[in-house]
Amino acid sequence: MVEVKEITGKQVKDMLLGAYHSFEKNFEAINDLNVFPVPDGDTGTNMMHTMASVARELSAMSDTAEAGEIGAAAARSAIMGARGNSGVILSQLLRGIGKGVAGKKTLNNTEIGKAFQFGILYAYRSVSKPVEGTILTVARGMAKGTYQAIRTADVSLEDVLLQAIASGKEELAKTPDMLPALKAAGVVDAGGQGLIAFFEGCLAGLRGQDCQVLPVTAGKATARITNTAEPLDLEFPYCTEFIVKGANVDKKTVSEALQGFGNSMIVAVVEDIVKVHIHTKHPGDALNAAQQWGTLHDIKIENMRDQHENRLFTAEDIQPVKHGVGVLSVAAGDGIAKIMHEMGAAEIISGGQSMNPPVEDFVQAIENGTCEEYVILPNNKNIILAAEQVRKLLGNSKVSFVPSTNMAQGLAALLRFDATKSLDENTVVMTKEAKEANGGSVTVAVRDSVVNGLEVHEGDYLGILNDKIVCTGSSIAQVLEQMLADGDYELISMYYGADLTADDAEELAEVVGAMNDDWEVETYYGGQPLYPILLAME
Repeated sequence: MVEVKEITGKQVKDMLLGAYHSFEKNFEAINDLNVFPVPDGDTGTNMMHTMASVARELSAMSDTAEAGEIGAAAARSAIMGARGNSGVILSQLLRGIGKGVAGKKTLNNTEIGKAFQFGILYAYRSVSKPVEGTILTVARGMAKGTYQAIRTADVSLEDVLLQAIASGKEELAKTPDMLPALKAAGVVDAGGQGLIAFFEGCLAGLRGQDCQVLPVTAGKATARITNTAEPLDLEFPYCTEFIVKGANVDKKTVSEALQGFGNSMIVAVVEDIVKVHIHTKHPGDALNAAQQWGTLHDIKIENMRDQHENRLFTAEDIQPVKHGVGVLSVAAGDGIAKIMHEMGAAEIISGGQSMNPPVEDFVQAIENGTCEEYVILPNNKNIILAAEQVRKLLGNSKVSFVPSTNMAQGLAALLRFDATKSLDENTVVMTKEAKEANGGSVTVAVRDSVVNGLEVHEGDYLGILNDKIVCTGSSIAQVLEQMLADGDYELISMYYGADLTADDAEELAEVVGAMNDDWEVETYYGGQPLYPILLAME
């Protein structure tokens, strides 16, 4: 047993790197715990990608770094690299832990327990309506186990981790009794299992051992499209970026202090790290003001006039003038991306089922975009938390989002976007329109399961209507006939995926059109993977 009563920054680093390696070995098994048979069971993948961002950041740091520095770096990199709901929740746990260890050179067991309590708090705050039977249930159980362990005299860090894991496994075993969908599928919660993998990896890292493949019970048989750059406003010619570390300041204070120095300002505050981007006449003034908050790092100053005149940079490299309100939309295929761009989306991020974009992609798109304010359309339930995190990072005055869970909702919301309206006005109208939209999709089951009373077999086609699996079939046409049979529609738009041809889509459109002479059926190339057909019904 490793008797550790005080933990250094190097040991914090080793534990978090161990957690990443644990996800490398276990992410596929975690994915297999996904309750639903649609191909979006990427909980393990999202958590692994989130920890990969942390691992990259920590691997570049010195082994002599203090525990607080490691915690802060882990928190920031996790937030910026978070993918999907599970990744965002994991990043919030790390953010809370980072808050608990901030400013400390070494940590004792009591401080670790308190840091984990912070993690639970931040995780719960990241979810507007926490659901029992999920990763949050397991996390809370682990927190209780940690609390009990640190009250024991002369307890070691290894004892604390072992107790946390034991308590977490106990709570994980209860999750099927809390969520009927888990019980029907015969599995435990995937996110909760991911949390166990995280702590098992931390334990292995502390011990200096290789991570193991964890026993997981299987279920029952069951382009960014960039706009052409506009002429630059050279009143503020210096594009200035910098990071302040060791800061104890909120975003409002930073924004108010710097707003008089220029325009196109973006401020992100994560724990004790402040990131600033600003176009200014006098970079030195902005840097001098920032020094009062902490130490300056990663300073970058570029003369945009030189860039413009030399024409050695492409339009994508030059910071365009930011103006007005725009839409940042997530699209699952190149065809859908093109359609959304033509409908008025200023920026497009590639993403969708099993390819959830990280928070960092959203932040970069907004920083490099042409608008001052953005409405985000996530268009997938697993991307909504990432959109919410972007809003928290950049501020309600700069970013809002419509909780669109599918492509049809995103398109409906985009139709109501009005660039002459304010950010808040657009958000209200677009959200209302998205809620009223009807959408559907067809995909292939990736595992046997029982969902909504339907027995599903691997390889079956699934009909999904307004995010609910409603039917199965042996062909796409059969599923379309079942899912649309009772619909009161006038126009049905079919977006065919990368694996179908235009002729295939037309044949399916004829099948649908023959169901009701009053229906008008249109086909469009969507290019999306995994889902051969996406539908929008009006």
